[in-house]
Amino acid sequence: MPRAGQLKPPTPQRLPDHISIGVLTRVFPPELIDGILAEAGRREHRDRLLPARLVVYYVLALALFADSPYEEVMRQLVEGLSWESGWEREWAVPTKVAISKARARLGREPLELLFQATAVPVATPSTRGAFYAGLRLVIPNAAHAEGMIAQERVVRL
Repeated sequence: MPRAGQLKPPTPQRLPDHISIGVLTRVFPPELIDGILAEAGRREHRDRLLPARLVVYYVLALALFADSPYEEVMRQLVEGLSWESGWEREWAVPTKVAISKARARLGREPLELLFQATAVPVATPSTRGAFYAGLRLVIPNAAHAEGMIAQERVVRL
């Protein structure tokens, strides 16, 4: 709620939402996404409301805003991208059906290629605590550990 004399913005935009979207475009620059889409053969041959590059950013944003509805994630994505780039064109949030069709058109191959191109170790041999006895230290995530525990239970039975 705004304080006395303060105007409430028309939409509940929060700075962290814009920063999260900005991080997406810094980590995955548009040129990288366009190259991945070309490699996967997913470039558009016509202008669409949901171009392939936007759909890639959308799928990535779903991970950032996992608790939000699909349409809200799309709204935050477009508002964040427009806020960062100064884009002021009116844009209506697509329906769930349109979003679903756009994701189906994109397929999984561009995201697999993006993962292969960007999921690399960040630590270098000079990074303190990243290596022990010349070997890179790796910590499995919780899902992996739970799977190992479940597998151990099956073996004991």
